[in-house]
Amino acid sequence: MRICSWNVNGIRHAISTGDLGNWLQASAPDIAGFQEVKAAPEQVTERPWLDFGYREWWHPAERSGYSGILFLAKTEPDAIRLGLGLPDYDAEGRVIEATFGNLSVLATYFPNGQKKNVRVPFKLQFIEAFFRRVQELRAAGRSVVFMGDLNVAHTDDDLERPQEAAGNTGVLPEERAWIDRFITEGYLDTFRHLHPGDFQSYTFWDPWRDRRKRNIGWRIDYVFVSGDLGPRLRAAFTEPRVMGSDHCPVGIDLEI
Repeated sequence: MRICSWNVNGIRHAISTGDLGNWLQASAPDIAGFQEVKAAPEQVTERPWLDFGYREWWHPAERSGYSGILFLAKTEPDAIRLGLGLPDYDAEGRVIEATFGNLSVLATYFPNGQKKNVRVPFKLQFIEAFFRRVQELRAAGRSVVFMGDLNVAHTDDDLERPQEAAGNTGVLPEERAWIDRFITEGYLDTFRHLHPGDFQSYTFWDPWRDRRKRNIGWRIDYVFVSGDLGPRLRAAFTEPRVMGSDHCPVGIDLEI
């Protein structure tokens, strides 16, 4: 089973360029979560994923042109849950949870702390609520995959120029501590688990001064799995050659 995540930074643009359809055809994930779609379903007339046999579920933000999640799967889930059940976060379209037998797959988009870190408290509260949810699923005996743009570079190894980012959201100690906590609780950062020495596979590049071509980037997009899925993990990858966004897709192959 291939499970992928991609912050498309505006799904209508990624569709119009053909990048999204081309990627779906080439990578062929069984499950895909897209963040920052910046559109409601009624605003998207072209849906190339339907041609490839995907079913779709949306969790758009109430604010137009902002945030939002799209979840695709080739197999009908047993259940779909939108959001965390908390209005302040759910209004921003940040979580879709799908149930497949004993497997729970969550696509998420963690808030950006914004300039001068003004939204960091909101971000930390969201992460805490999200953590509680995945822990509830584990306590119920479920296997868990969660993926998305977490807007946190876990360590300085996940940035090309950590000195530039110091003191800003995305690298703050209190943000990184949450990634530590997920790992302490037994969740695996799948890419780092399988590629412990690869420190130049980034997932986001600031468009400023053509940084993508020079690979001056951040690794802030992840696929995590609960520890029980570790023995079934066959691959974890990034796809930096896929264009259409300032982020690239990330994914895993699981033996299910």
